Parts: sequence; C-alpha cells; structure tokens
Amino acid sequence: MGGKKNYGGIVNSSRSFTLMVNDFISNKHTKTPLKEDELFKIRKEMIMRHVAWMTSLRHALRQHKPWEGSKMDKSFKECITKIDVREWMYSLGDELDGYVSEAEKEEILAQKNKQAACLNLQSRHLNKLMELGLIENFRHMEMQNLLTEFFTLQGKAERIKNFPYPRQFATLNYLFVWIFILLLPLGMMYEFEKIGMSVVHDIQEHMKTHYSPIHAVVEFIGKYFIWVSVPFTVIISWIFHTMERMGETTENPFEGNPNDVPITTMSRGIEIDIRQMIGDKPELIPAPIQPQSDIQL
Repeated sequence: MGGKKNYGGIVNSSRSFTLMVNDFISNKHTKTPLKEDELFKIRKEMIMRHVAWMTSLRHALRQHKPWEGSKMDKSFKECITKIDVREWMYSLGDELDGYVSEAEKEEILAQKNKQAACLNLQSRHLNKLMELGLIENFRHMEMQNLLTEFFTLQGKAERIKNFPYPRQFATLNYLFVWIFILLLPLGMMYEFEKIGMSVVHDIQEHMKTHYSPIHAVVEFIGKYFIWVSVPFTVIISWIFHTMERMGETTENPFEGNPNDVPITTMSRGIEIDIRQMIGDKPELIPAPIQPQSDIQL
C-alpha cells in the first residue's frame, strides 16, 4: 500500500506542477517579453524534463536487489515469459531520448542518482527563469516547494526499494506459518474424532428404540468422521500459506512482479495528462501502455 500511495502522490503533484508551469511562466514580470510559442517551448521543456525524472525513477526502482526473491520464484519465472518489462528491455539512455537535450542526458547519466540529477536540472532552470523575469520570487518559491515534494516522494520510493524488512522478520514469519501448518492436523484430528464419536453415541442410543437405514448411514459417517479433518486442514493451511505469500510479494512493490505497483503504466498516464494540459500536439503524445496478459506493469 505504501508504494501505491507514494505513486498516487506523484500523480497529484505532477498535475499541480503542470498547472504552475502553465500559469506562472509568463511575460508579466519580464522586461523582454517572449512570444507565445517561445513561452510554450519553455513550458514543454520543463514538462519533458519532469517526464525524464519519472523515467529515471522507475528505472531505478526496477533494478534487482539481492534480497528480492521474485526472480527465483517458480510462478514469477513462468509469468515473466508472457510479459515484457519495459525497464528491462530498454536502457535509461534510450528512454531519455526526446525528453532532454544531449547535454542534459550526458549529465544525468553521469550521476549515480539519476533521478536526483533531473530535479537538480529543473531547479537550475527555474533559477534561470527567475533571472529572466519570467517568474517572480513568490512563484519561484512555490515551484521550488513542489520540487522539494518530488524529492520527498522519490525518497519514500527509494526507501521502500533499498531498505527491505529485516530478514529475521520474513524468515521467522515463514517458519511460524509452517509450524502452524504441521501442528494443525494434530488438533483437528482429535476434535473431528470427538464429534464423530458423539454422533455415533447419539445414534446408537436412538437406535435402541427406533431403527432405520438412515441411522445406519449416519452411524457409518460418524465412525469415519475423523477423515473430514483432512480437507478441512488442507483448506486452513492453504489460507495461512497464501496470506504469508501475499505478505512476502508485497514487501517490494517495484520489482516488476505482476502483483506490483504498475509504475510504468502510471508514469505514462501522468505523461499523457501533463502534456495535454500544456497543449502539446496530440500526434506527439504517446499512447497509453496496454496491459500484457491482463497485467499492468
């Protein structure tokens, strides 16, 4: 839930940032007014750089970590043959093409934290716009606050990715579930046998005064009622084992697992929204990412 909530924050903040880019960057405070197409070019440059930040972030989140076990899971190996994870198919350099200039791309790729480099470039651009008078101090401060919010959301996502639950928590939880599963039949057998014997005793008492074939059938079921504990135990064991597996798969919501937060799809959705908001040409805006085998990535 933390990963989904975090990316929900990125969605909302991205739209707010686009509103500010649209409304704040203007000729109201500049001594050398620009044409509308020149202002649009500046706005689009900032929006495309924001998309580059989201691209860099999702590539960082899709990197495999040694403690992530999904790639070793049999079900994941079977599923991965049916889907293509974009971040594993294309390099970050390839995906940044068209979003930032070659000089900015080189600067981003040269940094260890590439998503932070994108926000740093964005901040420098805001300072330049303030110097040119295209935004004034108050608007510059508001837009910088949103960049700070992007850093906060980025940090939360990185914390989820880079700092897993303590290994002893996952290991002990796994062991406790299996101890419960192994001991469960012992308790179930006794209880079901007790129920069966109680039924047999009641039927035998009733049969002393009245007998029918149904009584004989019920007596037979009562004698072997202990075997009902087998499917009952299997169902209960499956429920607890499934809950344990669900907890394990949601520990790292950015691995590329079919159950993970669909950060690629969400990032493309944000890009479409914010580029439409600034009035970009429809033919230049990419199409939404379609699910693969009914799985959003």
